[in-house]
Amino acid sequence: MAEVLMYSTASCPFCTLAERLLRARGVTDVPKIRVDLEPARRGEMIERTGRRTVPQIFIGERHVGGYDDLVVLDREGALLPLLAADPQAGAATGATL
Repeated sequence: MAEVLMYSTASCPFCTLAERLLRARGVTDVPKIRVDLEPARRGEMIERTGRRTVPQIFIGERHVGGYDDLVVLDREGALLPLLAADPQAGAATGATL
C-alpha cells in the first residue's frame, strides 16, 4: 500500500473526515505533520502544495489535495488504485507519481 502523509491541525474537522475516509479505504497509518504545533512546517506545506489550508494529503509522492479532492478521487474510483500502488514499483522503474 502506498504511504499516506497529511498536513493537519488539531482543530480541523476536514482533517478528521479525511483520516476517517482513508481508514475506511484500508489505510492503517496516517502520519500527520501538525502545522499548528510546528508553524515552520506550514511554510513547507505551502511550498510543496501551493495551498494554505489543511488538510493537505499526499499519497506516495503525489499531492492529492484536501478533503474535497480526496472525496472526488474516491467517488471517481481513483482513490483505491492510488492507495494500492506499490511504492517500490515506481522506484524500480524510475517513475514517480
